[in-house]
Amino acid sequence: MRFSWWTWLPFWRWRVIGETDYAGDVPERLPRNGVVLIGEDRLKWIVFDCPCRRGHRIMLNADSARRPYWTLKSGGTITISPSIDYVGGNRRCHYFVHDGRIEWVGDSL
Repeated sequence: MRFSWWTWLPFWRWRVIGETDYAGDVPERLPRNGVVLIGEDRLKWIVFDCPCRRGHRIMLNADSARRPYWTLKSGGTITISPSIDYVGGNRRCHYFVHDGRIEWVGDSL
């Protein structure tokens, strides 16, 4: 998967930058505020690098047949629900993505 030069520009709002059938096609590094959608016939995964910029990748299940799952609304910018709550090591990143903006929850470290 390759991205156009403009996707690497520092966009203010989060948006979908690509779609692929396989998780292995997602590159190690993604453009800032960019989301890749994975799924052959229907959306299965929502993939992006955490907005805390500490280098961890977020992969959200979008398949309603498995729980928990997240929904994505896209129309230029994205909304993901419910909230994303990553806990790893001594770090917690808890936030909402609403209309392409990150809304941090107060319990984040």
